[in-house]
Amino acid sequence: MTATGRAMLGLGARAGVPEAELAAAIDAALRVAGLAAAEIVGLATLDRRAAEAGVRAVAGRFGWPVLAFEAARLAEVEVPNPAATVAAAAGTPSVAEAAALLAAGPGAVLILAKRVFPRSTVAIARPAATA
Repeated sequence: MTATGRAMLGLGARAGVPEAELAAAIDAALRVAGLAAAEIVGLATLDRRAAEAGVRAVAGRFGWPVLAFEAARLAEVEVPNPAATVAAAAGTPSVAEAAALLAAGPGAVLILAKRVFPRSTVAIARPAATA
């Protein structure tokens, strides 16, 4: 496994965003990070987004399991780019960055800070041990 082979992708999205739109955002974020989809081992998001058809479909497209976190748990994570608008809408100041960091485990580091798209946000983290 490469150093980034255990990277986790964090995804924040508005309700009802379709698979194609999420996939385009993820593809763009992966290009910016210089990563291949095969280097990501899972998609992490807010619990109420995890069950949505678009999120499930895009995770399936890439072959990633979906990890879901409650807003209160995400709110406990210190992130470099919190947003008051996200806090008002989701109950946590970060979804993508916080979910990626939580999913990657204790001491995880962001290898791609959040990238904001029209209706979604993507961040990527990996465990500190491989940083």
